[in-house]
Amino acid sequence: MSQVEGTGSDESDDAVFKALANLTRRRILDLLRTQPRTTGEVCEAFSDLDRTTVLQHIRVLEGAELVTGRKEGRTRLLALAPLPIKRIHDRWIGEYTRAAVGLLAQLDEDSP
Repeated sequence: MSQVEGTGSDESDDAVFKALANLTRRRILDLLRTQPRTTGEVCEAFSDLDRTTVLQHIRVLEGAELVTGRKEGRTRLLALAPLPIKRIHDRWIGEYTRAAVGLLAQLDEDSP
């Protein structure tokens, strides 16, 4: 069965797309891109949201495997996990880029 027909990878991709569809979650990923942060630091960066809401967003990101968390004493350190984004890039963006370049090359060849 191919990925197009539906596999575990498709389910993983769906979770990544769902996670990336929300502005707050993308902002959390942007924050973690620079360096790992504690859960408290992430919550403080979103002072317009209550802690419970931020934690729900973090759980969605962890479910999509975009964020990893580990305990350090009494705190929890969150870090960006870039592999799911790379997988999306390789499967979707990279393939479409190659196809677009191929079409442009064909147009160039067909031009008088």
